[in-house]
Amino acid sequence: MSPAPSPAMQPAAASASTAQDAAIEAAALRKITWRIMPFLFLVYVLSYLDRVNIGYAKLQFTSDLGLSNTAYGLGAGIFFFGYFVFEVPSNLLLRKFGARATIARITMLWGALSCLMMFVRSETMFYVLRFLLGLAEAGLVPGVVLYLTFWFPSDRRARMVAVFMAAIPVAGIIGAPLSGFLMSALHEAHGMRGWQWMFLIEGIPSILAGCWALAVLRNTPAEAAWLSDEEKRVVLARLARENSAAAAAGAEHNLRAALCSGRFWLLTLIYFCLVTGNAGFSFWLPQIVKDLGVTNLVSNGFVTAIPYLAAGIGMILIGRSSDITGERRWHYAVCCFIGAAGLLGSASVTNSIPLAVTGLSIAYVGILAGFGIFWSMSTTFLQGTAAVAGIAVINSIANLAGYVSPYVLGVVKDATHSVTFGLVLIAGALIVGGLVTLLMPRVKAPHGVAELA
Repeated sequence: MSPAPSPAMQPAAASASTAQDAAIEAAALRKITWRIMPFLFLVYVLSYLDRVNIGYAKLQFTSDLGLSNTAYGLGAGIFFFGYFVFEVPSNLLLRKFGARATIARITMLWGALSCLMMFVRSETMFYVLRFLLGLAEAGLVPGVVLYLTFWFPSDRRARMVAVFMAAIPVAGIIGAPLSGFLMSALHEAHGMRGWQWMFLIEGIPSILAGCWALAVLRNTPAEAAWLSDEEKRVVLARLARENSAAAAAGAEHNLRAALCSGRFWLLTLIYFCLVTGNAGFSFWLPQIVKDLGVTNLVSNGFVTAIPYLAAGIGMILIGRSSDITGERRWHYAVCCFIGAAGLLGSASVTNSIPLAVTGLSIAYVGILAGFGIFWSMSTTFLQGTAAVAGIAVINSIANLAGYVSPYVLGVVKDATHSVTFGLVLIAGALIVGGLVTLLMPRVKAPHGVAELA
C-alpha cells in the first residue's frame, strides 16, 4: 500500500493540478473560439447587412415610391417594434429548444423577408415588411449574448462579444460598396430597379446560413464532440464556479429580483442611449455622406465604409483593454463620450468631406466599442434564470430607441433639409448614457469575475 502524501507534498500536487487544468482550459477555449465564433460572426454580418441595407436603398427607392424622409425614418425604425414584441419569447425558446434550432430559425426567416423587400410598392407595405423583418430577427443578439455565457468565462466575454459585434463594421465595409455597386450595375436589368436586385441578392445568403447553422452549432460544451472529456469537465467546472461567485457578489439569478433592481433599469437606460446613437447613425449614414456631396452610388458606398473600418479596429482593441483590466464602467463611459465628440465634430465641419468623415469615424469607434463592454457588464450582473429573459428585456426595451432615432432624424431632415441638428441630439443621448454609467455603484467582484456595473 502506497504511503499517503505528506502535508508538504499536497500544495505542490494541488498547484500542478491547477496548472494542468489551466492548460486544458486554454486549449478548450481556443477550440471553442475557432469552432463557434466564425459562424456567429458570419451570421451577424448577414443580419446587419439585411437590416441596414435599407439605408442604401433609400438613395433610390424613396423617389420610386414617393416616400418622404419622415416616412422613411418611420419605416426604418419600425423594425425595432418587431424586435420589442418577440425578443423575450425568442430567448425563452432558445432556452427550451437550444441555440442551434433558434439561430437557424431566425436566420432563415429574416433572409426570406429581406428578399421580399424587393416587392415593396407602397408606404404601408414598406412598414409591414420592416416590422416583420424585426419580428423575425428578434432574439439574435440577446440569444447570442446568452449563448456565449454557456461557453466562455467572464474574462473572455467582452472580447467574444466584441468579435461578434465586429460583424457590424465588417457588414458596412463589405455591404456599403456592394450595395452601391448592385444598385448601380443592375439598375433596370430585366425590368427591375437596382434596389430590388440588392434586396434579393443580399437576402439569399442568410437563408443558406440558416441551413448551415443546423450543421455547425452545438448548444453547450457538453454536446461538443470536438472537445475531449477533460476539456468539457474543466470548462463546465469553471463556468459553474463563476456563476456561484457572481451570485455571492450580488448578481441576480431571479428575474423578478432583477426587474426590481435599480441597477437593471440603469443598464436598460444606458443601453437605450447607445442604441439611439447606433440606429440613427447606421440607417442614415449613406444619406449623411450624400449630403456631404458624395452623390455617386459606388463612391458613396466606399466613403460610407470608412467609419465602419475604423470602428471595427477600435472596438476589438477597446474590448480587449476592458477584459485585460477587468474594468467596465469607465471604458463604457469613455466610449459614449468619444461617440458624442465625433458626432458633434462631424456636424460642425459639413463643408469638408475629409474632416466630416473623420468625425463620423471617431463617432462610430465609440458607439460600436460600447456594445461589447455593455454586454459584459450586464451578463455579469444577470446570471441563471434572470439572464434568459433579462438580457432580452434590456435589449427589447432599449431597441425601441432604434425606432425613435431614425424617425427623429427623418423629421429633422424634412424640416431643415439637413441631419445636422439630428446628429447633435444623438450626441446628447450618448453623453447622458456615459454620465449615467459613471453614476452607477461599483460592486467589488471576487477574483475571476469582472467588475459589476
